[in-house]
Amino acid sequence: MNHTTRILALAAIALGLAACASTPAPAPLADTLGRDPQLATFNRLVEQAGLKDSLRGAGPLTVFAPSDEAFKAVPAKTMEALAKDPAQLKAVLNYHIVAAKLASAEVKNGNVKSLQGGDLALSKAGSFVTVEDAMVQGSDIAATNGVAHVIDRVLMPPKK
Repeated sequence: MNHTTRILALAAIALGLAACASTPAPAPLADTLGRDPQLATFNRLVEQAGLKDSLRGAGPLTVFAPSDEAFKAVPAKTMEALAKDPAQLKAVLNYHIVAAKLASAEVKNGNVKSLQGGDLALSKAGSFVTVEDAMVQGSDIAATNGVAHVIDRVLMPPKK
């Protein structure tokens, strides 16, 4: 191996190692979303509701995860009530999850069934995607068991 070839080989190895270090390894939804600082409230509530294992399951799943800003818009009284009622908290969070992998390019206008059992109205116009009255702000966050989209509102399941 001549000197130039050896330098090129070492440079290729260094670039490969740098790419590995900067790109997190593919992980399940629970872990992928757990790394996103704008989803701290969502992740804390997932943990509180005991849904972390579900988001590590086989999938495929699509999670419409409300940002921390979205949770700030929820009345404090509502958040307190959810904290005291684990079943209701779990229902609200499951209303944000669909048992299918829906990349933003695959979204069609219409309803999909949430894990909570209620229908979610999806809408797409150009590159804009909405879920109920929430706008997708960050789309196609890939995970080993599905995909997530960050939304700007917390979705509340319809009263039965």
